[in-house]
Amino acid sequence: MDSTRVTEQPTSFDRPHTGPDPADARGALLRTSEPVQAPGAPALPLQSRQGDTPPCPAAPRPPADSGGGPVVAGSEHSQSGSAEPGAHRPRPVPEGIPAQPDAATRAAMPQGAGPDPESGDADTPADVVAEAARAATDAPRTAGAPAEQSGHTDREAREQAGPQAPAQPLTQAQAQTQAQPDRRKDRSGQKAGAGEQQRRGAAQAPPPGGQERRTGQSVPFGRPMPMRRDGDRLRFVGAATRRIARGMDLDEIVMGLCRATVPTFSDAILVYLREPLPVGDERPVGPLVLRLRRTDRIPDERDTEGVYVPPPVPEQPAELSVVTNELCEVRPGSALGEVLRGVRPVFTDTEPARAALDELLGEDSELAVPDGRRTILAPLRGRRRVIGAALFLRRPERLAFEPDDLLVAAQLATHSALGIDKAVLYGREAYIADELQRTMLPETLPRPTGVRLASRYLPAAETARVGGDWYDAIPLPGSRVALVVGDVMGHSMTSAAIMGQLRTTAQTLAGLDLPPQEVLHHLDEQAQRLGTDRMATCLYAVYDPVSHRITIANAGHPPPVLLHLGGEAEVLRVPPGAPIGVGGVDFEAVELDAPAGATLLLYTDGLVESRLRDVWTGIEQLREKLAATAQLTGPDHPPPLEALCDDVLDMLGPGDRDDDIALLAARFDGIAPSDVAYWFLDPEDSAPGRARRLARRALDRWGLEELTDSVELLVSEVVTNAVRYATRPVTLRLLRTDVLRCEVGDDVGQLPRLRQARATDEGGRGLYLVNKLARRWGATRLSTGKVVWFELNRG
Repeated sequence: MDSTRVTEQPTSFDRPHTGPDPADARGALLRTSEPVQAPGAPALPLQSRQGDTPPCPAAPRPPADSGGGPVVAGSEHSQSGSAEPGAHRPRPVPEGIPAQPDAATRAAMPQGAGPDPESGDADTPADVVAEAARAATDAPRTAGAPAEQSGHTDREAREQAGPQAPAQPLTQAQAQTQAQPDRRKDRSGQKAGAGEQQRRGAAQAPPPGGQERRTGQSVPFGRPMPMRRDGDRLRFVGAATRRIARGMDLDEIVMGLCRATVPTFSDAILVYLREPLPVGDERPVGPLVLRLRRTDRIPDERDTEGVYVPPPVPEQPAELSVVTNELCEVRPGSALGEVLRGVRPVFTDTEPARAALDELLGEDSELAVPDGRRTILAPLRGRRRVIGAALFLRRPERLAFEPDDLLVAAQLATHSALGIDKAVLYGREAYIADELQRTMLPETLPRPTGVRLASRYLPAAETARVGGDWYDAIPLPGSRVALVVGDVMGHSMTSAAIMGQLRTTAQTLAGLDLPPQEVLHHLDEQAQRLGTDRMATCLYAVYDPVSHRITIANAGHPPPVLLHLGGEAEVLRVPPGAPIGVGGVDFEAVELDAPAGATLLLYTDGLVESRLRDVWTGIEQLREKLAATAQLTGPDHPPPLEALCDDVLDMLGPGDRDDDIALLAARFDGIAPSDVAYWFLDPEDSAPGRARRLARRALDRWGLEELTDSVELLVSEVVTNAVRYATRPVTLRLLRTDVLRCEVGDDVGQLPRLRQARATDEGGRGLYLVNKLARRWGATRLSTGKVVWFELNRG
């Protein structure tokens, strides 16, 4: 142990005893029973209190801010005039670290002597000042008066010590300095004063541009000091691990490691991670490949805002800012593979470690590693296997790493590797949640005739990416569209799974063209089959662009809001109904007008309900928001759908995100009556010819004569198939929108199928022609039969 290094005092609940440490090699003068004084100098009277242990003979050092007064004779800063020039001079005890008694003195001291720090009997600063002043006043009187009291007095002590000069009275500052007891911080959290800490820090820190006490090397201005004590390392490791643990994803953890180590622990750091990173118990396939994930270093030139410009540093062969090799394949049995398998950090001053470093950086790398113990290679091992490596480097002008720094690097590598493992697992779970939620919701909305759609979905929080809210738009026969929005209770994977099943059931029921109340009834039965506690709310609406009507049924969901073309927002009066899953309840549907230019807004309760407001307050705020947005575009121009959805979500405040939000907006354009042609055809042999004539007249009226031949051929084929099996009148409808749509309906529920007709077959070629000539076609089953439709492009 270095004789010039001050040992740290143990922390204990017992009051530390004063006096020099018997193991301290600072000279025998610190262990004498009498204070050292210069010949002829006045002796200071010993101060004591009734029942206290006599104070330590070693006089404490006066404070640094005493104003530069004279040094009291007999202090540790004075020495005997007869001392030989080559004699050993004891090193003064640093302030704040009291001298410890030797073994004999500690053995002679009574058990429990001194005030107990936990009992509150310690001297206060006021008591110390008063005691010192009283002792200074009594000192002259005691020196000249006879000993009248029993026991040892100060006079008797002086007589035993020999003739001395009469004591001089002390000033208040000197008395307070000498009588101040040593107070160390105990385990209950007591701390030294702020001034004491400042003086102690000033005494320990070397001056800027000075020399480091242990090694004698110069410390440049602004360069971080080396960690010389175990306490410094522990504090650094604690702060660094806390910073690393704050990261949630991979980039945050790696950046936390870099920012925590540079420049406190190293001048540069290189972090390599496995490519690709294994997830959980996943066994990697293929060779071990390390990719450089992040680097960090101290910049060559620091911007100190004109305070200090460091002197130019001579060019060194080590340039920590140059890295050329980003990929490294670890070969089995190589030096790098052995180091990574050993798990422990190593210095690169040995031949195997140097070979591992060269393999990691690459043969063509321009990074010249400093010589000596200025580089640490630390493997990053997760829960199962090595996932990377970290390289800590110091510049040549900085002190080299110490052996204890390997423990610091091991702690940093362990915490970083475990954090990276957890971040990868969290990323995989977040990816699964995102994919699940994305597949549960429609990827794109359809573009039905006569209505435009827009939607939004927001999860409850970043940590709860899945939920039970959903929306859907389902095209129906007759150019109609079903609008659905629902909410399953909860924000878990179970809620998302139930939501997916209910959404699939709703799509199947919509394909049967059931009335809205019947769809909700079947959804209620399906929810009861899924479980007794499977509750959900749902709103199902069917819009008909030809009749400009909408039919709505509600199952415990917030009512929709209709924004009219003039800017008026209206909350539709819809029977609330019971939630899905209750069972044994009936659902009621209402039919309302849906004028052209109006916008219907369907939403979940997360938009209007939170801890700060109730549902109806939120609905009223939503209505006011829609009306205010409509006023910006004027009474004759409805607001754009996408912008309207964004404005609606802007009404959410900081505390309004307690639930996930699903939003579906529908702009009703409708189909004008002049663009619709509708006929009934009796199921007889002359029906196909009549259908061709009616279609030709409608096309002539609309100016679509170029489509006459194709429409007549396809209408004839579809009507012929319908008349062959129908028992009731067949319907024929032509719709002119951006495309020409033809619909033929009958009372037969069996859907036609496309098949390849043989050469000897007399039929079976009608749908083949429809499939070849039409833009698209389809068949939909209705509650009263079916509808076969096809579309042709205009012009």
